[in-house]
Amino acid sequence: MDQWARIRLELRDGQASKRELMRREGIHWDTLQKIQDYSEPPGYRLSVPRAKPKLGPYLELIARIIKEDKKVPKKQRHTATRIYHRIKEAGYQGKYTQVKEV
Repeated sequence: MDQWARIRLELRDGQASKRELMRREGIHWDTLQKIQDYSEPPGYRLSVPRAKPKLGPYLELIARIIKEDKKVPKKQRHTATRIYHRIKEAGYQGKYTQVKEV
């Protein structure tokens, strides 16, 4: 992070050329462009959301259950376990942990 800020300042103030910074810091041109475009490192980004082959067909049902739960008192709302059992009855073949993460 320190290096990121220092390189951004040098680029902004014109203290060093891009080529010089690349050579001195040992970074690639694309990395230098990211440093110039973002104030802090953007981190890992998925280009396409991951597919959910087993849970995908049941996401609408889960969303509907959660939406309906907002109308009832907290004590009567579905837990992740209860949602898992409801979609299991509808034919879901996956495991509980996938439902819990939604």
